[in-house]
Amino acid sequence: MVDQAQHRIQEAMTTLIDDLDKEYLRGIQRSMHLCAAECCDRKDSSVDQVHRCIESCSTPLTQAQGFVQNELSQFQERLQRCVMVCQDRVRNQVTADTSESQDSSQRGSSFAMANSAGSFMRQAALGIGGVTVYKAEFEGCAMKCVDDHISLMPSIKKRIAGVLSKNT
Repeated sequence: MVDQAQHRIQEAMTTLIDDLDKEYLRGIQRSMHLCAAECCDRKDSSVDQVHRCIESCSTPLTQAQGFVQNELSQFQERLQRCVMVCQDRVRNQVTADTSESQDSSQRGSSFAMANSAGSFMRQAALGIGGVTVYKAEFEGCAMKCVDDHISLMPSIKKRIAGVLSKNT
């Protein structure tokens, strides 16, 4: 279940990044290279002038890549926070008397959240003591986090595309 969630979120992120690259970033990169080639064609320019020209050509791509990276980092942080909430909810239910064989009627409140990201989810699951019932509850919650965040990707792509389209 953990591996499946990790694979799904990685696939969705890869698809998002590939789409943005093909639709926007490559065009910006192409413009950068054409601009840099024009800088190099200036026979009357000094070495410093050519270098400054090339640097200014790369500014739009650098800014676009930085923007995309920032948006994706914020997305990943939100996913991690969601998974941490799942972990905290389960930890709050675990008591000193909790055992492997404790059934769900002895646990207190349950919750129906799900979905998470791979290694982070594994670490969090191990952090709750490995109690089977609570681990399953955590995994269900974490899986919902992954599902919810994957469903946000089209709007994230649209927002990023809106900014990048202004730079092409």
